[in-house]
Amino acid sequence: MLGPEKLPRVVSEVGRWVGRARAMARQFREQLEEEVQLEEARKARAAAPPPPPEPPPEPPPRETFSHAHPTDETGADPSARAPAESVSADERRT
Repeated sequence: MLGPEKLPRVVSEVGRWVGRARAMARQFREQLEEEVQLEEARKARAAAPPPPPEPPPEPPPRETFSHAHPTDETGADPSARAPAESVSADERRT
């Protein structure tokens, strides 16, 4: 039988052992939950469709110069053409 002298020390020791057991159980549970989450993430990644391929890069913009002349849809310089009114009858026959 435990006497009044030994009882406080025994209760203290039992409390420490119970605390350690609870801490170990908590750590085990947390580690197990973490492993389950990692396994679920691995399965989800394996089941997910692959990402779509990236589109090809856009070509660089064409270089333009400040002294360049405007062009029409054919690439010709529209200011190089003579207006229809200024063309003489002799020039039209040729």
